Amino acid sequence: MEEVLRPLIVVSATVAITITAGLLMDRMLRYSARRRPGTHLPTLLRRLQLPMQILLGSVALHATYPLAQLDLRQDTMIRTVLATTAIISAVWLVTRAADAVAESLLRSYAGRTREVARVRQLRTQLGLVRRIVTSVLVVTTAAVAILLLFPSLRTLGTSLLASAGVIGIIAGVAAQSTLSNLIAGLQIAFGDSVKIGDTVVVEGEWGTVEEITLAFLTVRIWDDRRLTMPVSYFNSKPYENWSRGGPQITGTVFLYLDHSTPVPLLREHLHEYLRERADWDGRDWNLVVTDSTPTNIVVRATMSAANADDAWDLRCAVREELLDWLGRHHPHALPKIPTAIIDSATGDRKMALAADRSSEERNGFGD
Repeated sequence: MEEVLRPLIVVSATVAITITAGLLMDRMLRYSARRRPGTHLPTLLRRLQLPMQILLGSVALHATYPLAQLDLRQDTMIRTVLATTAIISAVWLVTRAADAVAESLLRSYAGRTREVARVRQLRTQLGLVRRIVTSVLVVTTAAVAILLLFPSLRTLGTSLLASAGVIGIIAGVAAQSTLSNLIAGLQIAFGDSVKIGDTVVVEGEWGTVEEITLAFLTVRIWDDRRLTMPVSYFNSKPYENWSRGGPQITGTVFLYLDHSTPVPLLREHLHEYLRERADWDGRDWNLVVTDSTPTNIVVRATMSAANADDAWDLRCAVREELLDWLGRHHPHALPKIPTAIIDSATGDRKMALAADRSSEERNGFGD
């Protein structure tokens, strides 16, 4: 009977203590969040409850396992599994803790400053640093530690540690593209060339940088498509960053009109219309004739906006308003396409006679 009760009591007590410790930690974090409503860290640290309980439970079972006195053939394997579980849960705990601290720092910094560009830069840097710590340091250390726990794999784990330099050279030759993207990601994060939230034009597509990883950069295009590109692209090819130096931007509208267009009146109407628009920031505006051809003129209207989204809406509204105003008040200013009806039997000869006849009628010589 004792052989059954002892293991049952040991395991039940260990699990109960672990669950109690997790609940107490959660209660303490809730209390701290209520006492300090402006601090987000206690609320974020509540995400650590599950990996913390698994870690405490596996460590406690590994420590109290000899007290159970099971004397099984699989004792070594069971303790190895418990140790492996503890290592995996520790990696999980460190990853979630890094996420919580990074998000808390970002929220705190965003609450203290109004510079959106610096907030986006910090968000980009924290995200890349977190991925590097998680993927390179934590995962590698955990993998080697798990190898060392198994007796049959200790030699392999020791050899991996001893030959890290050779493996690094081989991996560097075999994964040149991956390493170049990794280095490019670090350059982007700390070089401030592009950040999460920036408005960019890449490969003729206009969109917003949505995510930056160690290998790829994702741009959300205006129609909600995602353009995924290697981060090394942004260090080797030119692209437009409309957010660098400030989100303000100047939009342009081109109109192809007739030579008889009343440009001063059109310019005055543009100014009056911009005053009514909330998306015009009032910094700058203009309307000039930029080109002239034998058939029409090219009118360019410019207007400033606070960001790229407002500039796009303002450009569309101005284009529609100017064309509608010209159509209602000066329809002769709209572009014209000359046409003629040609008789296939007589061709240009009949047209010439018709032109001469109309000329004679205008001069009073007709019948």
